[in-house]
Amino acid sequence: MRVDARIANVAARQWTIVTLDDLRHCGLSQQAVSKRVKAGRLFRRFRGVYSVVPNPPLEGCFLAAVLACGPGAVLSHFSAAVLHGWVTWDFRAPAVTTTRPSVHAGIRVHRSANVERVYVKGIPVTPAARTLVDLAADEPEKRLRRAVNEALNQRQIKATDLMTSDHRGVRKLRAILADAAPTRSENEDVVLAVLARAGLPRPDVNVPYLGYVPDFRWPDRRVILEADSRRFHDHLLARADDKARQAVLEAAGETVLRTTWRETVSRPHAVVARVRGALAVS
Repeated sequence: MRVDARIANVAARQWTIVTLDDLRHCGLSQQAVSKRVKAGRLFRRFRGVYSVVPNPPLEGCFLAAVLACGPGAVLSHFSAAVLHGWVTWDFRAPAVTTTRPSVHAGIRVHRSANVERVYVKGIPVTPAARTLVDLAADEPEKRLRRAVNEALNQRQIKATDLMTSDHRGVRKLRAILADAAPTRSENEDVVLAVLARAGLPRPDVNVPYLGYVPDFRWPDRRVILEADSRRFHDHLLARADDKARQAVLEAAGETVLRTTWRETVSRPHAVVARVRGALAVS
């Protein structure tokens, strides 16, 4: 196969992008690469990274930035949010995260000891949850809220993914989630994630008891936790029903705790403390 055909095959798989190593494997010397750049047959994007067309697609620009930063690098932050399909590109310098410090003109390089990756359109990129956490550290709330909304709408992330994260910036994400209107199952999933992360015993979930269906119950400790949300509990009749049910359960010797979506998302430590205290004395 001729050199040009080999280069075309590589570029077709990589959004028009080829590295110096690619070109050498295709049969070009450093001098031959320089001649093609001067002749307008190759277009330098970054040090050691080229395009076979003068204006590569956005995916090619992203891949070129990642390849320029070496093995193990991934697209990240706002650039990753664009690739995931949550926000619109605004022509800023692409962001890349790598374990090794490096400087490249035209690339915003972030260093991290823990680089997480998935592949989208053949490009190494931070996973959805990590991308949102990175965004939270850099972007204004309006843009961050849009990205979270799109990630949830596209089923690329669940609220529980953010509740179990320790990354910098996760507090801003939880504040955004606190304003959500969850379904019953979403509400319960988040509570379970918080309890599990704290190492608390797993409760029975929605198991009938005394004619009622408590959200969470530890039968051996006689402790119940109800996860209320506006959608199901924030009106007069619901509150009256909750009060009557709680009275019956407490009369039967149960300790009944209540939490809300907002508290669980924004102050999970408070929920954990109350449950741990009730389990300890029961």
